[in-house]
Amino acid sequence: MTVLKALKKMFGKSEAEPLAPVPSAPAPKPGNRHDGQQPGRTAPAASPKKTTVTPPEQATPAEIAPAPVAKPRRERAPKPPVTPWKLEDFVVEPQEGKTRFHDFKLAPELMHAIQDLGFPYCTPIQAQVLGFTLAGKDAIGRAQTGTGKTAAFLISIITQLLQTPPPKERYMGEPRALIIAPTRELVVQIAKDAADLTKYTGLNVMTFVGGMDFDKQLKHLEARHCDILVATPGRLLDFNQRGDVHLDMVEVMVLDEADRMLDMGFIPQVRQIIRQTPPKNERQTLLFSATFTEDVMNLAKQWTTDPSIVEIEALNVASENVEQHIYAVAGADKYKLLYNLVNDNGWERVMVFANRKDEVRRIEERLVRDGVNAAQLSGDVPQHKRIKTLEGFREGKIRVLVATDVAGRGIHIDGISHVINFTLPEVPDDYVHRIGRTGRAGAAGVSISFAGEDDSYQLPSIETLLGRKISCETPPTHLLRAVERKRP
Repeated sequence: MTVLKALKKMFGKSEAEPLAPVPSAPAPKPGNRHDGQQPGRTAPAASPKKTTVTPPEQATPAEIAPAPVAKPRRERAPKPPVTPWKLEDFVVEPQEGKTRFHDFKLAPELMHAIQDLGFPYCTPIQAQVLGFTLAGKDAIGRAQTGTGKTAAFLISIITQLLQTPPPKERYMGEPRALIIAPTRELVVQIAKDAADLTKYTGLNVMTFVGGMDFDKQLKHLEARHCDILVATPGRLLDFNQRGDVHLDMVEVMVLDEADRMLDMGFIPQVRQIIRQTPPKNERQTLLFSATFTEDVMNLAKQWTTDPSIVEIEALNVASENVEQHIYAVAGADKYKLLYNLVNDNGWERVMVFANRKDEVRRIEERLVRDGVNAAQLSGDVPQHKRIKTLEGFREGKIRVLVATDVAGRGIHIDGISHVINFTLPEVPDDYVHRIGRTGRAGAAGVSISFAGEDDSYQLPSIETLLGRKISCETPPTHLLRAVERKRP
């Protein structure tokens, strides 16, 4: 049997019917995505793909054969019509002493999202800040975590972007609003809140943080326009210096937790970023800080124009879920007390606070040397290591986390059973922040403070803030025993 006959037998083709050629995909055209554009910017839209149509005279018999008759399909039940949302659907009765979101002229899309979140009335800082920022004024706010400041500046940003149409000439890497925050955790939380508030508006929210995949963040930037960008200073500067992000169209800029950025050494980077934005009289600037130190106020003066100042105290001074203890102990015995408390009780997720970075480092080193799985968090720890440390603590791989006040303030991790103040804070507000790391989400927590000869004088001001006395206890003798050194 010839080869040709064998092929005929195998494929059922006659000698007169050569095999139809397999059409090949068209080769992509060479070229750069930035052709004809400004360097480093991505065009708003891509050209449509072409479709190749086979002429009838070139079609194979299979292609011109009549199509099979489709089987009749059952008709699907029509979807019920979607009732459009109206502001009248969001009914909030006026209450004396409370400000409603209805009392401001907010877009229906924004009010719809506010209703979904279950926010009928403004918190004090929201009421005060929005009164200034919706009128276009700059603002400086002193507010603690949990006062609603994030929603205050997000509502202001969203209103500005909805009222002002975007420019016709616009590229992907040009945000209209910029929010700078010191840590990845805070950036992620702000972006989540922004996504919740913008879900009916069509505005896009993006995040840039260190310790995450750079290329993945770049692809998100190139895929769509960026309206609100939330970023840590270092990663934002990376994108800016590469030419992927341009800040010349920023209409609103927010600096959140300015005191933490100072403590963590980010201010030189923030200065570089702000130089890329429009002049301060051509943008709206909002600055928030837990404390109004002289350094914070100097920065506010440089970066804002005639700002309104809003100061709000925490709604709850201290959680009722936290059981508070103070041990009167000599400075030389503090480490022994700490080690024995953690080791004897088998505590698995503990935060220890100290006032200075060198103190934090020494405590962590001694705990590790004595066999306790511990890590430190301070302004001296690089950002990528901070992220890894927090993830390890959240997952239970790290048993004791030793931190300074500013580095520990933004940590929101459930399941922290105990907070230990190795040294009492110099600022009473910091005491409230520290013990607030435990007793979260309705769980019970315990705080233990060591009052020694060098820091016990801080107690009266802390008690004044709390509005009550905290009785001092003498630690049990067995908790002051010497630490047994682990053999290598």
